[in-house]
Order: sequence, then C-alpha cells, then structure tokens
Amino acid sequence: MDLSEFSLSDLFRMECESQCRVLTDALVVLEHGGAEPSLLEALMRAAHSLKGAARIVNLDCAVRVAHGMEDLFVAAQDGRRCLSHEDIDRLLAGVDLLTRIGAAGQDAEADFGADADGFLTLLHSPETQVAVAPLGARMLAATAQPTAPQPTALVPADDQRALRVSADNLDHLLGSSAELLVASRKLRSFTDRFWTSHRQQRRIAQGVEAALAACPPDGAVVTALRRVQTIVEEGDRLLMDGIVEMDRFERRASQLAQRLYGEALGCRMRPFSEIATGLRRAARDAARHLGRDVELEILGQGTDVDRDLLEQLESPLGHLIRNAVDHGIESPQERIAAGKSPVGRIRVEASHTAGFLVIRVADDGRGVDLEGLQRRIVERQLSDAETVSRLDQSELLDFLFLPGFSLKGAVSEMSGRGVGLDIVRSLAVDVRGSVRVVTEPTRGTTFSLRFPVSLSVMRALLFEIAGEAYAAPLARIGRVVNIAAREIESVEGRQFFRLEETRVGLVDGADVIGRAVATAPRDNVYLFVLGDDLQRFGVVVNRFLGEGEIVIQPLDSRLGRVRNIAAAALTEEGLPMLLIDVDDFLLSVKRLSLADGHQAVIVRSELQAADRKHILVVEDSLTVREVERKLITSLGYAVETAVDGADGWNAVRSGRFAAVVTDIDMPRMDGFQLTRLIKNDPRLRDIPVIIVSYKDREEDRRRGLDAGADYYLTKGSFQDEGLARAIADVLGAEETP
Repeated sequence: MDLSEFSLSDLFRMECESQCRVLTDALVVLEHGGAEPSLLEALMRAAHSLKGAARIVNLDCAVRVAHGMEDLFVAAQDGRRCLSHEDIDRLLAGVDLLTRIGAAGQDAEADFGADADGFLTLLHSPETQVAVAPLGARMLAATAQPTAPQPTALVPADDQRALRVSADNLDHLLGSSAELLVASRKLRSFTDRFWTSHRQQRRIAQGVEAALAACPPDGAVVTALRRVQTIVEEGDRLLMDGIVEMDRFERRASQLAQRLYGEALGCRMRPFSEIATGLRRAARDAARHLGRDVELEILGQGTDVDRDLLEQLESPLGHLIRNAVDHGIESPQERIAAGKSPVGRIRVEASHTAGFLVIRVADDGRGVDLEGLQRRIVERQLSDAETVSRLDQSELLDFLFLPGFSLKGAVSEMSGRGVGLDIVRSLAVDVRGSVRVVTEPTRGTTFSLRFPVSLSVMRALLFEIAGEAYAAPLARIGRVVNIAAREIESVEGRQFFRLEETRVGLVDGADVIGRAVATAPRDNVYLFVLGDDLQRFGVVVNRFLGEGEIVIQPLDSRLGRVRNIAAAALTEEGLPMLLIDVDDFLLSVKRLSLADGHQAVIVRSELQAADRKHILVVEDSLTVREVERKLITSLGYAVETAVDGADGWNAVRSGRFAAVVTDIDMPRMDGFQLTRLIKNDPRLRDIPVIIVSYKDREEDRRRGLDAGADYYLTKGSFQDEGLARAIADVLGAEETP
C-alpha cells in the first residue's frame, strides 16, 4: 500500500470518519432491537481501533473517550449492562465528540480535553440523561433483518494504490476530459465533409462518362477525357480509403474520450450510502426527541452521486427528514386512532432517471394542512384571501420554501424558524436542479429533488434569441414546436396556441431576457415549451440551432448571480453560449405573462396582414369584448383587445391603431380618462375614438364628446349595424379594409 503521502493526522481523521460511521450505524440498529452479539462485537472493535489510532497520534482525549465507550460495550457483551435509550444517547454524544476531535487534528488535545472528561462523567451517571446533540432529527432506522455493520477498512485492497490528489486538480482533469469528449464529436463533421466530396467526385465521373459518350471514339479529346477519368477514379478510391480510416478514427476517438470522461467522472462520484449514516442518525434523534415511533428506509444506497453534490446533500435531506417527523408523522396514539400502524414510515430513495439524480423523501403521515397553509399565508400578508383561495396545491405548497416561512406557531429546537425548506430550494437552484412537493391529507407528503448527474457535461437544446446563442437542459424542455402564425390566438390581450387541446400561453424569449422584441412580422413561430401539466408556456425564439452536448463553464464569481442564467457553456463546435437557469427563467416567464403591457409576438396572417387597419377594443367584460371583436373582425379589420383603460393606454401608444372602441366603466382607468389621454397626445390625437356604453343619459353622452370622442354609442346599437356604420364613418370610405 502506498500511504506515504498521508500525514498521521490525515490518517487518523480518515479512520475516525470511517469508524464513527460504523459506530453510528450499529448504535441506531442496536437501539431498535438488532442482533445484539454481532452489533456489540462491531461496536467494541470500532471503539478499540479508534483508541489504538488515537494513542499513535498522541490524542489522549480521544483515547479516553474511545476507552470509555469500549468498556461500556464490553460490559454489555458480558451481560453486566443492558444498554438503554439513555445509554445510546450518551454513546452517540461520544461519537459526535470523536468526530470533532478527528477533524481538529493536533489541536484537539487542548480544545477537547475538558469535553472528554465531561463525557466520561455522563457515561457513568445512569441517573443523568444526555441532551440531544443538534445533529438532526431522531428517528429509528429499521430493516427487515438487521445485520451488524462491519468496520470500513482504511487501506485499499492489495492491488490498489492510494494517492493524494487535490480536489482542484481532479476538477481540472474532469473539465479537460469533458472538453475532449465534446471536441471528439466534431470529428463526425469532417467525415460528413469527406462524404460530400465523394459525391462531388461521383458527379465529376458521371460528367466525364457523358462527355466520352458524346465524343467520337478517336482523337485528342477522348484521350484527355480518359486521362481525367483515370485521375478522378484514383482520387475517389483514395478518398474512400480516407473516409474509412477517418470513420474508424472518429469512432475510436469518441470511445476513448467517452471512457476518459467516464473514468474522470467516476473519480468524483461517491455512493449515496456515504450520507446514509448521517440520515439514520438524524432520523433516530428526531423520533426520540418527539416521542415518535418511526422506521426509516433508505433505498438506492449504491447510486453514484457527484462528490460536490453529495457533500451538500446531507443537510437538506436532514431537514426534510426532520420536517417529516415533526410535521408529518403523527404520535402512535393518533396513528392508531386514524387506523394506521403506530409506526410511522419514511422512505428516502435515490436513483438515476433520464440523466438526472432523483431523490425522493416520502412519509405516510398526516400530510400538509392546506387550509392551515392558506391561513398562514394570509396572516403573514404574503397574499390576500381571495387570491389564496384560487391557488392550486402546487402553488400553495411553493410558499413552504420561502425564507422564514413556517406552519409552526412557535419556535422549538426542532423547527419553526422556516429555514429548512429554504435550504432545500437554495441547493436545488445552485446546482441547476429542482424540487417539487405533493401531499395527500392523511396519506403523507413526498418531496422530489432532481439534480444533474454530472455538473460538467449536459445534453442541451441550442437556440438563438435576439441574435445571441443560448442553451437549455434538454431534460427540462417539454416540447419543441414550429407553428404557423394563424394558429396564434388572443384572449384578453394574452396570446396563446393550442397544444393537445390545451391552451399554452406565449411569451417572446427576447422580452423575458430584457432584449428588444423583433418588430418584423413572422409567418412562422419557433418556440419551446416549459412548465408542467398544471401550467405550460411557449417561449418564442428566433431559430433553433439543434441539440448537442455542452461543457458547463462556471460564470466569473465577480458577476454574482445573473438573472435567468445558470452558467456559460461551450458546444461541440466550440461556440460559446449562456445556459439558462430553467426554474429562474420559468419564474420570469410567469411574471411576464401576468404583467400589463408585455410585448406580444408579432405575426403575419391572413387576418392580420401589415396593410390591414387595426382597431383596438377596450372592454372589461369578456362577453361584450368578444362580441365586439367578432363583429369588427367580420368587417375585415384586424382587432386587438385590452381589458381596461390602463391596458388600452399601454396598447394605443404603439401608434399602430386606426381607431379605438372603448367602454366607460372599467377598473384602473375609465373610458373618459382614456379618451382624454389619447386626444391630448399630439401623436395620437388623430386616432378616432368610439365610446360604446350602457350609459345613455344626455350628460354621459356630453362628457364623452367633451373628452374628445368621435362617436358615442349605447351597447345594443352595434347589434343594428350602428357600430359598423360608426367605424366606416370615422375611418372614411378610402380607409376601409
């Protein structure tokens, strides 16, 4: 074994981490009634090994702690001591102390000598109960047939060598192999070019054959053509040989690059089981603290996880487990009364799905109190009662992730500060992942976290917005669509198209990222669909550049957080682009879709040609607005709509309307105010305004005309062609469609 690169302090820290995992796992299973002889043997050996290692590095505090634990395990083996829940508390506190000592290194003796003395005093004081260390929730970890954890060997197998490699060097290796992997795909384009040259050669050969057929059999021309024919055939043969070699080289290079990247990535990957010990400990502590009886099941422990991500996962998952015990799992009495098993169950499952690491944390508890959540949202003044009542479950549950938000009325050691789920969401955003939660009353709650398996290479959709190249994770794209302009519809000033009998709202990608929206009308619209089954949006782009693998490059830290952008990227051709943050981008899309006056997608169609007159209908009643829109459209005009005066004022300032038809009584701005604004604006005063209102009193008519209206009609007049005549009158015969 080559361990010469490691210092004694490093070796002790590594062994301490390993043996402390063994101690924690065995203690948790032992408390639940596991196979005592084998468990106690594993515990005793782990403590004994730690004591010997601590003695080598002259850490007397660790020697004393490990020796005290070893004595207790031996007493239990001999039948002189029956380990109680309180004993397990004390022993786990000893494990925590050893972990801190191992991390501190040579300074541990001065820092933890008094703590070691205090631990030994508690260890031999049966009447005193140890306070639970704040390591997470107390929950029981159970299996159908528990077996004794075996101490993890420090040294590798005989045929392996341990080398000290810095994390930065490993990251550089992975980054270089990722770039090589992407660059190797470029070779395919050269092979394709050779095939194009081959086809050109074949056409030349065919041309020469045709010329020979048209020439007399003898003469200088035929001789020259035959010489050309020989050269072309020889060149084609050499080209075909090159194609075969190039194709073989391309496949071999791609395979080697893929293997190199896989092995470099494998150096970063660690099994999910490495954090299982912490989760079991967190689970056991929460259950014991709250008086719950809980079983924790961890599935997919062999699932590989990126090293950096794994280091960040334990805390968020611990929070989810703590929440499950505190908020979800009922007391044994409540569960029995509800017809459930007195033992609550929580399942943590890790797996790879469609290029993502998926982790689910599910409990069979009471579920989230949605009515209580609604009340809490209103109490915190995060939204009004009317709006909250219209939110679906997904939108309601999103409030749980807000910083400082909690359903608990009081703060306890376990929860109430609203920090845990905020940490979960922050991790997901930081690593370009996502988190979703679903709940069912009395049946439980499930949190689903999705993270990229690799943080360096990703399959992405490539597209262009406002002349700039962007990429989006292909796994997060719902659909790529090319629709004709005539398929776009408009309702209440919002554009949408139909996808599988569902209305999908449209926004322009340039509008989302804050760039100028294209003003040239489009016959066809290219878009990709984001969102889920509950709410989907179509994001319009200039064009698609295809799909491919990209190498992720972090943005300069001096830029801070860039809205809608997760990272930079390089394509297989070396083209630089920006990788969008899908969740942040989707949030911007939702906000934009609800905003007043957001820029619509400009399209060209039979009903909205550039040479047709546009008329703006401003009406807050959907029914009346649709009647007027259909009537005016039937007259051959292009119609746009606005839901109130303020919306109409934003629209009319674009300057493309030949006339405005408006109601009077509307929220935010009435028709009189809108008419005055139009007539007082030098750029807009020539636009005719037709008021259509239920108010038919003379004073109302006078107010409308004084405001500058060109026509004042009562609702009902347009049914007898009154509105049609008014439009024809104000526009004049020469300006009709």
